[in-house]
Amino acid sequence: MDIESDGARLVLSGAFDVRSTGEVRQAIYDHLAARDEDVVVDLTHVDSVDVTALKVLAVATRQASRLGRHLILRGCGPAVRRLLHLSRLIRVVEVEREAATA
Repeated sequence: MDIESDGARLVLSGAFDVRSTGEVRQAIYDHLAARDEDVVVDLTHVDSVDVTALKVLAVATRQASRLGRHLILRGCGPAVRRLLHLSRLIRVVEVEREAATA
């Protein structure tokens, strides 16, 4: 799992699963502690994801909310969206709407 910080955005790439959740959790919490703005977690380049990883994002969403901020998921592909719906975590996390294409 590679994690890059680009302003208010964290860009994840690779496999986001139980093996990388600690690293991602720490990066999000560090980002929340260092900045006074919403955090965007960009999943565009994530190859695979599991429910454990999505639960980390749900808990981080609650933490951001406690701080008066939002954690927004960007670039969620069909597999990620499907898992969010199946796990019902879609009710907890904020997913950025994709721009309509003409």
